[in-house]
Amino acid sequence: MLFQPIEVSFELGNGQTVTIETGKLARQADGSVVVRQGNCTILATAVANKEPKPGQEFFPLSVDYMEKFASAGRIPGSFFKRETKLNDYEVLTSRLVDRALRPLFPDDYFCEVQVIITLISSDMEVMPDALACLAASAALAVSDIPIKEVISEVRVARVENEFIINPTRTQLAKADMDFMIGATEKNLMMVEGESRECSEEDLVKALELAHEAIKVQIKAQQELRDKKGSIEKRAYPKPVQNEEIREKVSAFTKDKIYQIARAGSTKHERSEAFDQLKKELVASFGEEPAEEDVKLAGKYFDDLQWEIVRNMILDDRIRLDGRKLDEVRPLEMETNLLPTPHGSALFTRGETQSLTTVTLGTPLDELLIESAAKSDYSKFILHYNFPPFSTGEIKFLRAPGRREVGHGNLAMRSLKQMMPGNDYPYTVRVVSDILESNGSSSMATVCAGSLALMDAGVPIPKHVSGVAMGLITRGSDNKHAILTDILGDEDHLGDMDFKVTGTREGICGVQMDIKVDGLSMDTMREALEQARKGRLHILDAMYACVSAAREEVKPHAPRMEKLFIDKEFIGAVIGPQGKVIQEIQRETGTTINIEEVGSVGEVSIFSPAKEGLEKAVSWIKGIVAVPSVGELYEATVKGIKEFGAFVEFLPGKQGLLHISEISWKRLETMEGVLKEGDMVKVKLIGIDHKTGKFKLSRKALMPKPDFAPRPPRPTKEGEQGPSESGASNN
Repeated sequence: MLFQPIEVSFELGNGQTVTIETGKLARQADGSVVVRQGNCTILATAVANKEPKPGQEFFPLSVDYMEKFASAGRIPGSFFKRETKLNDYEVLTSRLVDRALRPLFPDDYFCEVQVIITLISSDMEVMPDALACLAASAALAVSDIPIKEVISEVRVARVENEFIINPTRTQLAKADMDFMIGATEKNLMMVEGESRECSEEDLVKALELAHEAIKVQIKAQQELRDKKGSIEKRAYPKPVQNEEIREKVSAFTKDKIYQIARAGSTKHERSEAFDQLKKELVASFGEEPAEEDVKLAGKYFDDLQWEIVRNMILDDRIRLDGRKLDEVRPLEMETNLLPTPHGSALFTRGETQSLTTVTLGTPLDELLIESAAKSDYSKFILHYNFPPFSTGEIKFLRAPGRREVGHGNLAMRSLKQMMPGNDYPYTVRVVSDILESNGSSSMATVCAGSLALMDAGVPIPKHVSGVAMGLITRGSDNKHAILTDILGDEDHLGDMDFKVTGTREGICGVQMDIKVDGLSMDTMREALEQARKGRLHILDAMYACVSAAREEVKPHAPRMEKLFIDKEFIGAVIGPQGKVIQEIQRETGTTINIEEVGSVGEVSIFSPAKEGLEKAVSWIKGIVAVPSVGELYEATVKGIKEFGAFVEFLPGKQGLLHISEISWKRLETMEGVLKEGDMVKVKLIGIDHKTGKFKLSRKALMPKPDFAPRPPRPTKEGEQGPSESGASNN
């Protein structure tokens, strides 16, 4: 054997065994592992450049999770029949891993690192995203890439009041809490998920259980690394330092930075003041300062600004815009401001603003969500857009990036908790366009989305709001400050930023990134309680704007009616090659969707006009109606014969209106009596069950005359006929 793989195994709380193996696949990568649970097999590789790019001033980490359709024995459904760009599910999984891995690298490490995680064998019950971070961290652990510590990630779900680590797909479908948690052996690093109005204490309990499971996975990675042998982490070039320039920057700008920071100015005023101070700092270096000195001065300026603002908040309890630590910025909101969309809302919180619209569609508008293991359709879609003008910048307009996908997903998962069930006929699309941004536009999307859904008449029972929180800590004196409704600058300088959404009754969504070591659960509880108060404050304003969903959709929104028909009539409504249903839709201007549900056919009819809806409903009812003797029908003459007329009295059903049943008066011919296209009211008087023919009558609906004259009897030769007066001679 050319190589001898090394592996370790551990047990999950659900009785499943997970195996981590290295040394067999992808051996030219700096680190590679294969993680298996059941039939689910994930290959993770990590490669890092030996040197940073010239002038590199940030850490370039890329994490890509991808699923091979062959892993599930499937061929991609795209035109090219191959995997192309990452879908949203893969992007979201990549983001989860990226957020957990990024803090593991040294602050002064600027070499490019690429982590690729590939699903190469799928298991219908094993959720691969719960194993992706374990695989990525293990690949780094067995490499010589310099990381500070090992990490892992698990999913924790609550199913029937029981918490389960890495539940199966079947179990997850019944869960009312679903959270992904990333952590080192000592500290939580990342949390993201959704719940159906769980309490803050329920969330803390889930975090504690997840952390215990993560410690088992970290121990397994350490064991794998030890089995491989001594791995010396590579040395890397450190950024150039110059203490003389650092001291000069501090002396020139320290007091001025503090004055700008505590002025309580707006985002642009503050940004302009700091930019001007930077220019003055560079000018103090002389007429032609060295380029390297200018770069270092800019870096030291940013570091000093970060430190001063943090200390100002901790010591003076003053924030950049002058607010109290637990104060939400001014709120403004408005609904129904756009005439054509089916629902609209404008939500403004300080310098962050979302214009959100709701569109009601048909089942044909459902979104196909495809992964290697399964394909499913979603009736609730939320898209988030972040144009460059929202921050006063100029950038190329491109397809939504990972940030937009992640922010939109958080808002979607939060609002989804209040959406009506699968019996709700409409497909609902929410679109949030961020018009201004200075802190937590994703939370503005949640609030604006909730308002717009109620404006559209979507029957959500409660409002959902969201608030972004921050945490600043100082280890030297164990001081901390929890910030409600953080600004963009506060997000950058904080030790933890977390977003919490929910109703008055509980939490619906969480996204949390923790950058500080040793965060206690007591501090976590304090932060969650302050977030709850901020969320309730915003909810009060939202209910004051719109207290409940509209009872009906707007007049220009599509109307809907649902019919349930016998399964045997589905084919009749559709018609050969879909001709009947296409004709109905064309003639009535409706959209019709038919699904087989159990023993019945569910027919959903959508129309922008009431008249078209009524016509389509009547048409379909006619197709599925069972003719009954004695019933009256409006019939259309389809053909004329010498013995009567053939009429269509129900869609697709014709019968004979015999010449003797047209009138009480005897008719010798059909000429001039009826013509094709005439409408005539008839009564069904008989059904020949052997032949299936229908007998119809028009005269049965006419009053019977008191005297029905008979034709005159012919007279014999020499016999006197009746007198002109009509009297007979005696």
